[in-house]
Amino acid sequence: MTETAAATPGHRAESPRRALITLCATQIVSWGVLFYAFPVLTGRISADTGWSTAAVTGAFSVGLAVSAAGGVPVGRLLDRHGPRPVMTAGSVLAVAATAAIAWAPGPVWFLAAWTIAGVAQAAVFYKPAFAALTVWYGDRRVRALTALTLVAGLSSTIFAPLTATLADHFTWRETYLVLGLILAAVTIPAHAIGLDPPWPHRKRAHRAATATVPEAAPDRNVIRTPAFALLAAAMALATFALFTATFFLVPLLTARGTDTSSAAWALGLCGAGQLLGRLGYGTLTRRTGPTARTVLILALGAVMIAATVALAAPIAVVFAVVIALGAARGAFTLLEATAVSDRWGTTAFGHRYGIFSAPSTVAIATAPAAGALIADRLGSYPALFALLAALMLTAAALAAMPRSR
Repeated sequence: MTETAAATPGHRAESPRRALITLCATQIVSWGVLFYAFPVLTGRISADTGWSTAAVTGAFSVGLAVSAAGGVPVGRLLDRHGPRPVMTAGSVLAVAATAAIAWAPGPVWFLAAWTIAGVAQAAVFYKPAFAALTVWYGDRRVRALTALTLVAGLSSTIFAPLTATLADHFTWRETYLVLGLILAAVTIPAHAIGLDPPWPHRKRAHRAATATVPEAAPDRNVIRTPAFALLAAAMALATFALFTATFFLVPLLTARGTDTSSAAWALGLCGAGQLLGRLGYGTLTRRTGPTARTVLILALGAVMIAATVALAAPIAVVFAVVIALGAARGAFTLLEATAVSDRWGTTAFGHRYGIFSAPSTVAIATAPAAGALIADRLGSYPALFALLAALMLTAAALAAMPRSR
């Protein structure tokens, strides 16, 4: 892939780098306001309004589900118009949604506000940012994507304590309004100004719209193949397993007798492990093919999830296991981001990636509720984790299946 703005003369040579810096900043703020602030404020929202915790968290989950569905049309818009107008419009909508969340008078309006936020998430979260960097950086996309995920991984580190501090001085509604102002001040101008490299797919999309034989036909041929469907299914299963395992890691450890402080440290170390996995992904791509590294990462995730069940002591061993689990999850983030481009190139990437990643986004949205339900039905968190390990192995098997051209 040579279609990258980095190859153009003059000041445009710096445009992809400037766009990368822009996306690093906007991803931190977008994730912080539209995702990580919510867990901090959930209890306060329920206590202040009297709405049930199920209703509050359900609205948030609906927003994530809408984000999954919105990924497909957003991908089409991205291919046709480029990241700048799409992500700028998404930022404007995100600010409006944040204000609507803060002013929601009842649970129905709260649900509607998070539905709007879900549309905004589809236009400002990782998916469009991954698509933009994949096209702009071409063969150098892994480094750019690694840098983005490393920096954006600080979002929870920054915004969880910031939200808690704001909530100590303001009501939850006022806190969301302050966060909305931060979102507006950072992301709207940054997306409008910083995402300026040329978008080569815009000309291609125009030709596809006016040609007698549409260029979109090869794209449809890709997304309808069994290989595409199997890989999307594998990624969705793995996403559900890894996200659920991380979400319920503390309950698993405390249920087996680990003190709360040590369990919290384990969760923090799991997050640190994600950084290690992302740092090591570039080396892995140079030494393995797409299928081999997919199977390797998913199998590692399965082994580490199983190990969290099998190894309850000493605590140092538990810490080592959760770091390795975090590394698998961190590498998986980049694996999912590059799976389509590694196999089918970057033509119509926004549309393809929107379809490809939609099941995974749904998996994230359903993981907390589904994980709790499964643990209740199976009777324990160790049983839940054993099932999650089996799902990861199933995902690895799907990824290893022979693929037609």
